[in-house]
Amino acid sequence: MPFARYFLFVGGVLLVLLFAADAYLPKLPASDIAISELPVIRIHTDRKWPARVVYDTSLPIVMPTQTPNAVLSVEGTAQARESFAQMQPSDAQQLRQSELNKPQAKPPLKHRAWKKHAAPRMLLAGQLCAS
Repeated sequence: MPFARYFLFVGGVLLVLLFAADAYLPKLPASDIAISELPVIRIHTDRKWPARVVYDTSLPIVMPTQTPNAVLSVEGTAQARESFAQMQPSDAQQLRQSELNKPQAKPPLKHRAWKKHAAPRMLLAGQLCAS
């Protein structure tokens, strides 16, 4: 409750100071020009925006055709064997090392059952006197 009393007191003091300042400070002169007599300000820009995009939903949907996966021909496999045959031993060794250096997938973590610690039992004042 002390907070409510504090805010009530401080709010009351600030409200009294506001009324006192309004009574003693000079008033601002009222403007001679009415709001309707102000000039109209129009802002124009030189920027040209892109043309409006219109989606025509009445046209039928065109689906792309599915192409079957390309199967390696006999010539392609022979060409691949030829390119592997021309590899230098150092290239093959680097290829094997890069395959060995690939990171292994980590095994998933096992679920751990955590122990639940019970909070200490609280005794009420009546229970202490009865004991």
